[in-house]
Amino acid sequence: MAKRSTEIKSESRSVAERLLAWYDVHARVLPWRARPGMLADPYAVWLSEIMLQQTTVAAVGPYFRKFLARWPSVAALAAASIDDVMREWAGLGYYSRARNLHACAVAVASEHGGEFPDTEEGLRSLPGIGPYTAAAIAAIAFGRRATVVDGNVERVVSRLFSIETPLPVSKPEIRAKADTQTPDERAGDFAQAMMDLGATICTPKRPSCNRCPIASLCSAHAAGIEETLPRRLAKKERPVRRGACFVLIRADGAMLLRKRPAKGLLGGMMEVPTTPWDGAEIDETALLSHAPAKLSWRRVPGLVEHTFTHFHLQLAVFKAKASAKAARDAKGIWVSTDELGGEALPSLMRKVVDHAMPDLGPLFGKR
Repeated sequence: MAKRSTEIKSESRSVAERLLAWYDVHARVLPWRARPGMLADPYAVWLSEIMLQQTTVAAVGPYFRKFLARWPSVAALAAASIDDVMREWAGLGYYSRARNLHACAVAVASEHGGEFPDTEEGLRSLPGIGPYTAAAIAAIAFGRRATVVDGNVERVVSRLFSIETPLPVSKPEIRAKADTQTPDERAGDFAQAMMDLGATICTPKRPSCNRCPIASLCSAHAAGIEETLPRRLAKKERPVRRGACFVLIRADGAMLLRKRPAKGLLGGMMEVPTTPWDGAEIDETALLSHAPAKLSWRRVPGLVEHTFTHFHLQLAVFKAKASAKAARDAKGIWVSTDELGGEALPSLMRKVVDHAMPDLGPLFGKR
């Protein structure tokens, strides 16, 4: 009888109780995360959450450590130049995040005495902080009761409640259901437990339901449809844009780079001179009219391809050696091959340089 009473008591435990007990034992060790039951550093939480938007935990780790080593406080980051921030961000993608990161640091340092607001409302007043990030910081760093819903949480909640409406239409329903499960105490640990559950057990394919602490409460698991959820609307096919890049090399081996406009795609990043990117077929004569100098350009075989959120890009790559006159007249900056790795070149431009100059080897490998 005592054993049966224990089983009944276990079954009656809420989603939050079960997840928090599981999290206390199985929480992932992440460089920005405090131990279960402890509040984290708001600066570290904010920095990690901005970096993790549309990026993986594995990709963010090295960048987070570099940023924290170079700028250990929000005041230090606020005092940095935007160019230095963009250089350290290069390769992480979605570069408006880096500009907003710096702007937010400046706002916190100048308007809030170097301390982050501790409420969702206050956090949302800062540059680059939207509803999700504000909720995450409020809960994880300040212990506020806030409902945090990222992609992992969307998947867990969709399955827990058998929400068959496809994403993104189901987002309001998912958030409402998640809010019903968020506890008043340890909301930050609960949010991270949900994220960890989605990342390690309630995975997109072949979820490990036999290891899930809330499997017996999951209606999708009971119906045997967990792998079919969440459902998603069919994605529209991305349009294809085309263009060209020009890799110009000076006699001493330096390469011509220029800075993109601060606003717009890849804003503020460095680039190899390029044409506009449109939907036209690749026409060499038309493309060469955009070259940074009138020289004997050689087309490098093949294309560089890169997928952005809203379109797929195909770039032809041309290469030339700069004459003395072209080197003097070229608009941009000349960068030696030894210093290229430290420039704020986004992943696309690193692909272009790799394509044109494969002998540079590991210089443009993973950071």
